Amino acid sequence: MTTSPARGGCSGVPAAALARVAPWAAAAGVVLLAVLALPPVREAMESRMAAHMLLQFPALIAAGALLAGGCPDAVRARIARWNALGLAGLSASAAVLAVSMIPRLLDLALVDVRVEAAKWVALLLCGAALRWSWRSAGVVVQGFFLGNVLPMTAVVGVVYQEAADRLCNGYRLDEQAFVGASLVWLSIAVAVAWLAGVARASIATGPEERRGRAEA
Repeated sequence: MTTSPARGGCSGVPAAALARVAPWAAAAGVVLLAVLALPPVREAMESRMAAHMLLQFPALIAAGALLAGGCPDAVRARIARWNALGLAGLSASAAVLAVSMIPRLLDLALVDVRVEAAKWVALLLCGAALRWSWRSAGVVVQGFFLGNVLPMTAVVGVVYQEAADRLCNGYRLDEQAFVGASLVWLSIAVAVAWLAGVARASIATGPEERRGRAEA
């Protein structure tokens, strides 16, 4: 009887490989965060609504996810104790994503350094929470998370498009409409990509399960 190698979560990546990649991922997160914090880069991204929401926000989330990959195993174990099935982490991430799309907060982030700092910390923690929660969540919890976040994002996108007046005083009306359309299409793209991944995983594991039942 042969045994299969240990796997790192539901992605099928060996745990040893993840351990080797983790320091490099954390280093990449530090570099990305440093680049985003450069005044010319930050000012350029926040000067346009599309760059602010569609580039800076995802980049900060990605930096948080990369940094989380470098956390010691002891820290991850403590986090896992209160993050069963990724529920706490995904719930916190959903809350951060919801608040980050409030137009008034976008305006405040442009003029109040405290709100700007809170935005950065919240999005970095959102990325870390997604990194720590996604694999352990499984398909059902992932679907519940996306089933709440993606429709919310699409609705915000429609509101941005349909509003006759500027919802964000710091940005033009045409920028607002473009971001709204982008949020709708982004929601659709993420949903399609996730469903395709679930279908692909189901097809890939089907023959293995049938083989296992036959051997049993």
